[in-house]
Order: sequence, then C-alpha cells, then structure tokens
Amino acid sequence: MATPQTPYEAVLHAARDVTRLDCALDAEMLGAALLGSVYAVAETDRENAVREFVTGFLAATSRRRSAAATTIRAVFAALVPDAEGAGRIRPGAQAPAWTGQLGRVHLTGVWSYGDVYGDQTSYLATFAYDEAEGGPEHALVALVDHNIGITKDVFVGGPAERILEQVRQMCTEDELTWFRTEEPARMRGEVARHLAVTDDLGELPAAGSLATDRALVGARLAVLPAPARPSGDPAAPPLTDQERTRLVRGFLGSPEAARFGLDAVADAELASLHFCLGLLLDHAQSFPDADPMRWSPTVAELFLLDWVHRRAVLDMDDAAMLPRVLRGWAACAARQRGLPEAAAGRTDEAIEEMVPEFARLYSTGERRSPATAAVAQLMADGVDPDDPAALDAWIEANRHRLTDDPA
Repeated sequence: MATPQTPYEAVLHAARDVTRLDCALDAEMLGAALLGSVYAVAETDRENAVREFVTGFLAATSRRRSAAATTIRAVFAALVPDAEGAGRIRPGAQAPAWTGQLGRVHLTGVWSYGDVYGDQTSYLATFAYDEAEGGPEHALVALVDHNIGITKDVFVGGPAERILEQVRQMCTEDELTWFRTEEPARMRGEVARHLAVTDDLGELPAAGSLATDRALVGARLAVLPAPARPSGDPAAPPLTDQERTRLVRGFLGSPEAARFGLDAVADAELASLHFCLGLLLDHAQSFPDADPMRWSPTVAELFLLDWVHRRAVLDMDDAAMLPRVLRGWAACAARQRGLPEAAAGRTDEAIEEMVPEFARLYSTGERRSPATAAVAQLMADGVDPDDPAALDAWIEANRHRLTDDPA
C-alpha cells in the first residue's frame, strides 16, 4: 500500500482492521487512541482540535464505502458527537453487528477515593452497554490533582468489577486513603472542570493514558447527569482582611500554637511571626482549589522548598521562624479537619526533614525570581523601599543589574 498522503489517509490505514474487532468497546478504544495523537500534538484547546479533526475526517471520507471506512466514521461520530456532520453518520451495510451499540451505554455505579490530605481525588464510574454485543462492563477512572488544578490522568478499561475491587482493597489497607460512593453529577462536574484546564496545557503530564483515552472519557462523562450548578470555584476570591485576621487569631489561640511556642513570642519576633503567617495564607490562595487549612507533605514541600523562595524576601529572623510556624499551622489544620494522627505526624516529620534544604536554598538564593532577587539586594544595601528618593537612586545606581543593557 502506498504511503498515506494526508492525516486522514493515515487514520484510515491505521483503522483498516477495525471490523475485525470483537465489540463496540474495542472499537471505541481504538478510535480514542487514534484521536489521541491529535490531542497530544495540539498546542492549546485540545478538545476543540479533536472536534475539528473529526469534522474534517468525516467530510474528507464521505465517499469512502469500504467496511473499515464506514465503521471508523461511525466510531468517531460516537466519540465526538458534537463534531459537524456526526449526527448524519450511519453504519454501512457491511459494518459489524456491534456497530449499532457504539456509545450506547448506561451508568452502573460511581465512586470516589483519595488521600486524606486532599491532594488528589480519583473518580471511578462503571458502564454497561445496552446490549451484550456492545462489549463487557467497563470502568472510567479519572485522577484530579488539586495542587495543580488539573485532571492529571484518565483511564478506561475492564473488567469493571476487578478494577472496583482493586480500588476498594487498596483503600481498605491504607488508613491515609478514603473511599465512598459518589454522586454522578459531582463526578462529571469535577472531572470535566479540571479536564478543561488539562486540555489547554502547553505540555501534557508525561505518564498515563490521558491522550489515548481522552475522547472516550469525554463520551462517557456525557452519559452522567450534568451538575445543577458549576462544581467548585475555579477562581475562588482572595481571603478578606477580616477572614485572614480570624484565621490568624484562631491559630494563635490553639494548642498547636502553644506547643510550638508561638502563642507568646517576644515583641521583637512578632513582626516575623505575622509575616510568616501571612505567607502561609498567601501560598494557600495560590492553588486553584484554595483552602488555607489543606496541608500535606506535598503542599509543605511546594511551599517551603519552592514557592516561598520565588515569592518572598526573608530576613534571618523570618527564615528561622518559618518552619516552626508551618509545623504549628499544619498541625492545627490537621486537627480541625479531623485527619488521622498518622497523617498529621507524617506532615510534621516531612517538614522537619525539609529544614536543612530550606536553609540551604535561603542561603544560596538559587530559586529566587529576578524580582525577588532585586528586592533582596535592595534590602541588603540598606535601602528603605518606602523612601521613593532612595529607591530611585538605588535603581539608577544598579541599572546594570536590572536590565540586559549595561548602558
């Protein structure tokens, strides 16, 4: 066979054996994998890129009458029903019997599970075809990462009962995970909301089956009822001054603040204490799913070994106090959220282990952003940032440091 000349010809060639598959599920998985290559190479708005490709494919292959061509057209129409022309696609006379079952599934169960810290939530839904010839009952699993704010991975496969049992067993054996039945509308809302962010990433997460299963996941999510209102808040408003004050006062009156000696610090340390508490609240607000009381080993690492160095200028007193403030706040948050003692202990141990690296990064300044490095240098030179004249003089004297042009 000649080398395919267009992407559409390449897809037709790759799908040449689609009619030999055993069921609709196998065909839908093949179709999703083929569309996954389109999804993966798109630079932005990947869902729309796939839709446009299917629209073009259906138009370009409209005169193809082979069984493989008419079948893969029906598969794509079932996977991307909002593509232009998809509603007019009908299986050909030579199409396999299972073609009539493409996309004809119903929901059989929904569950969710995740870590007690709230770093990640996975949603699991099981589906069965309306008729047995469509294929076996299968499962969709979607992993939402709340620290990044994306649906990090998706998977469709089976047997559904085996996957469900494996998840149940895993959660039963790990006290730091939870498992529950879930509302179908919530699953659709949460996975779709975070998946929309994933679709627009400049670079996709490297591991997993996100690209190959994305189209089939979208088709299965559409089977679930839509949420009555948008799930979650992708742009939570910043905490008000009153809310920040309430949180800080609540913490300073907590047993955890007393345990770490933060309830009655010396007057000379008060400024550093409140500065450090403000940094914790600012960092929490930087997450898509902002929650000032959600702390875990992962969140603590993001804060202590990355964010604070890029976003804040610490003096020696601040640097000395920050790990202690973080340990106290994380412990208080764990108690308020009712986390197991083992979970709170693991976070505290992780923070302790990070202190030497935090101190090293503070001393080297290697993770400072250019703006933070400039402010740090300004302070090291003894310039008052609130003195406009002194600030202008410093900028003029250090212009060669702040621009690429030494002139």
